[in-house]
Amino acid sequence: MFSREESRKLRQEFWTSFGKSYPRKWILYNTKIKGFSFKFHFDTKKALVTLDIESQDLEDRIHYYQKLESLKSILTNEYLPEAVFEDVYFLDNDKEISRVYVEKTGVSIHNKNSWQETMEFFNEKMMQFEAFYREYEDYIKS
Repeated sequence: MFSREESRKLRQEFWTSFGKSYPRKWILYNTKIKGFSFKFHFDTKKALVTLDIESQDLEDRIHYYQKLESLKSILTNEYLPEAVFEDVYFLDNDKEISRVYVEKTGVSIHNKNSWQETMEFFNEKMMQFEAFYREYEDYIKS
């Protein structure tokens, strides 16, 4: 078991190492759509690369989720076959969002032996997500 401080230091070390190993500018929040962003998540049980729709306006959230859902066969056939679509997803803070994500289980931010495979997973999957987004950005935004 790790203390809160030890866990914080490991998390910081992981993200610093990831940034140095894969030094590129990711899209992340720079989608030009409010409440529509790409994220990395790594905890003690899994790693995720997500596309989150967190708009405060439910109609906007539904609209963008439906756009993504209409592209589901393209995303899963050409980019990320393992993508999971959830129109209702609850974050740890109970906030309701819509999410499309890919997941890697069996890894832990507390286990340095799983860091390299997680970094490779993050790099590969986010590059695929971004390629998909760039290709269909105009349609998603319309």
